[in-house]
Formats: sequence, C-alpha cells, structure tokens
Amino acid sequence: MHTDTERCVRAVQSKDARFDGWFFTAVLTTRIYCRPSCPAVPPKVENMTFLPSAAACQQAGFRACKRCRPDTSPGSPEWNARADAVARAVRLIQDGVVDREGVPGLATRLGYSTRQVERQLTAELGAGPLALARAQRAQTARLLIETSELPMGDVAFAAGFSSIRTFNDTVREVFALSPSELRQRSGKAGPRGPRIPGTISLRLPFRAPLPPDNLFGHLAATAVPGVEEWRDGAYRRTLRLPYGTGVVALTPQPDHIGCRLALTDLRDLTIAISRCRWMLDLDADPEAVDEQLRSDPLLAPLVDKSPGRRVPRTVDAAEFAVRAVLGQQVSTAAARTHAARLATAHGEAVEDPLGGLTRLFPSPQALAALDPESLAMPRTRRTTLTTLVAALADGSLPLGIDSDWEAARAQLSALPGFGPWTTEVIAMRALGDPDAFLPSDLGVRRAARGLGLPSTPAALTARAAAWRPWRAYAVQYLWATDDHAINHLPA
Repeated sequence: MHTDTERCVRAVQSKDARFDGWFFTAVLTTRIYCRPSCPAVPPKVENMTFLPSAAACQQAGFRACKRCRPDTSPGSPEWNARADAVARAVRLIQDGVVDREGVPGLATRLGYSTRQVERQLTAELGAGPLALARAQRAQTARLLIETSELPMGDVAFAAGFSSIRTFNDTVREVFALSPSELRQRSGKAGPRGPRIPGTISLRLPFRAPLPPDNLFGHLAATAVPGVEEWRDGAYRRTLRLPYGTGVVALTPQPDHIGCRLALTDLRDLTIAISRCRWMLDLDADPEAVDEQLRSDPLLAPLVDKSPGRRVPRTVDAAEFAVRAVLGQQVSTAAARTHAARLATAHGEAVEDPLGGLTRLFPSPQALAALDPESLAMPRTRRTTLTTLVAALADGSLPLGIDSDWEAARAQLSALPGFGPWTTEVIAMRALGDPDAFLPSDLGVRRAARGLGLPSTPAALTARAAAWRPWRAYAVQYLWATDDHAINHLPA
C-alpha cells in the first residue's frame, strides 16, 4: 500500500480514516509522522513520504503527531489476512514474544534464522523485530501514562522497558514530550483517590462499521460459566497470560470498544490488549471484505443490511480447539455444560474484582490427566478429546496466532474424530484464517437455501470460490440470517 504514492496522497488529502494503520505519512519538513486521517492541513505532496509502519517512521527519525496520535490507529489488516512468515512474525511481536524471548526466540518459533527474519521484516515493514517491539512498547507506555495513575517507574517496566532511562529516552524521542508532560496533557497528574490495583481502562479502536450483535452475541451465547459472562452490557472473561492472570470486560460502543483489564501483573498489558483485539477481529478491513462479498448478488443484500461483520475469535487457540470438540453434534447449551464441568474440575481459580468469574479454562497440561470415563459423552468423542489434549500438551500440535494454517489443518485432520467442520471452525476462530469455510454447517446450509444459493457442500463450495479470500466473513453473514442467540446482544 505505502508504495502506491498516488493512492496514498489521495487518502491523505481526503482524510480517509479507512486507511489508518495501512500506512503512515511522514512529513519531511516537520519530521512528524501522521495517520492518513490527521485533521491537520495536509502537507505539500513533495514534502510527504509514506512508510508501512510506525516503527519504520520512528527508525527514520520521525516523531508521532500530537493531534492525530498515529500510534493509536488500528493495526494493519494485512497481517491477519496472511499466513506467511512476515505476517506470523508480526502477530508474534504483537503478542510480546520479542520482549519475552528475544529475536532468537521469534526466529525459532518461525523456523527461520535470525538473519532471515530481520531481512524479511525490514523488506516489508521498513523495520526489524527489535524496532517493531520498541514501537509497541512506546505505544503501551503512552497508554499507561495517559489512562492510569501508576508511578512512572511502574509504567516503564509494565510497558516492557528494561530501565527507566530507556523508557524516558524512548518516550521523548517518539512523542517529543517527557512522560510527565504526556500525563499532564491528559489530565492524569497523580493519584485522585482509591482505585483497584492493576486495573486499567482504555479504548480499542477499529475501522467502522462494526455491528456488535453477532460478534458479542456469539461470545455471550457460548460463554462458559465461571470463565465468561455477559454483565451490564459487557462481555467479561478470564485470561491466562505469560506473567499472571487477568479479567477483561469488553463493552461495544459506536466508535470504539471499551476495555477494562484487571491484571495480576502489569507486564501482561500489551499481550492482553493484543489478544482482545485479535478475539474481536478489530484490525479487519470491512471495506475490502464487504466489497468482495457484494459481488455476489445473492449475498449482497445481507452485506448491505448490516455491513462490517467480524469473525468472533478466541484469546486461546488450544482452549477453543477443546471447546470445538465438546461442541461436536450437540447444542450450544450442551457444549457450555461440558465446558463448565471441565473448568470447574480442572481450571485454575482466579480472583475477579467484581465477582462472577472464578476460573481459567483448563490448560492442555491440566487436562492431560483427565479420566475419559468422567466425561458424559460418547466413547468416540472421548477418544477425540483425549487425543487432541495429548497432542496439545506435548507440543506435537502447536496451535496459535503463529500457526501455518494449512499445516495445522493437516495435523488436525489426521486426529481421530476430526472432520472438515471441526477443522475449519478451528481454522476460522482459533487460527484466524479469513478464508476458512463451513459448507457442511447446518446453519450455513439453511441460510444458503433460503437465499437461493446452493445448499449441498460441494455446490456451495464451488459458488463460494468467488468470495475468496473472505469466506469466513461470508459465514458470519449467513449465520446472521438465523434467529439464534448468537446473533443478538443479550438484554
């Protein structure tokens, strides 16, 4: 995108917010970088250059605009629509892998050498993994400075900086303000009374439109008691994080998602935010998705009725895989009951500041010792579940945001009891493949029949070839035609 100068100039001159996060405008005269929708008067064309990431701008010596705050724009949708090494690397960096394991750890996860990872990231994003991680630390630091009353020392280490000096230098370099000046501008001048330790409130931006009904409706209707709940207009759930545990409340608003995080260790903040954004598919580009799906005249009315649908994902791929097996050939209520029993028996206890949530969903390691006879389900499904759990626990089946989608499909399909539906729903909601498709799903077939689309799996798959690479979003539009609880926000 950033290499198409003419298109970038048009986006900047029209202040088109759809391109926020796709590229950044660096102004050569002021040495400031902005998002395309910056409200300031656009600079002269000859003074603009375009870069693919905030990290590339910072590495080139530009500082963030104080008006449009480019560091808070939604992430580029490109990295969630691909499964190559660069896209997987970006997702891992967003999940804090570089901060926890360093660049060698990132390279090991991708199966490449450190030099190859550096070269590929620099070629596409204009910055290497360390610069990308640094830009993310700066963004987290600004968030904590402006939305919390934490002492600056706590902010520095929670954001992932190794020293307060590095924190101060980075904030000054990126934002042209000291940490104290940033806090003063935001009105957070110091403690103003009691607060819940480790609790942060913030806004998660997204590209409009975003109808919340099927997104939050799906999460609420399938919520596991004790692990998830819908309360006071917010979806709440427990989180297992690298340094501790957390509880998040996500509230849909017209122009953002309200996010309130209670963490046992603030070093998990960046990872928690990244996983919540991933779960709600907030970095999607609805314009590109809907334009493609509207090309089918039978699907177009659904898109026009409620554009911008997202794919409800998960914060833990292994958890979702287990729940997908529990949900095979049973109702939503029965699947919740099975999952709740596992959580009660094997889940780790957590403290919820507001009460209501009591458990983490059990890890594969905790479920590895599960007695199959304790499961109230057919013997074949018990075998499916225990085989899956064993593969997840010993690492032979790695599922996560960095998974190679086709390799994961092949591994899942080789497990007993894994048919196309289970494999594809995991690819869609746990791995994030935007082209995952469920032609055999009963709800999809019913919706297809009602619209005049082919209803047999083979014929529907052939028709859906025109929807690629966004067939997972087409599934959301088809599901939304049913009057099921997953398509409605709870009262």
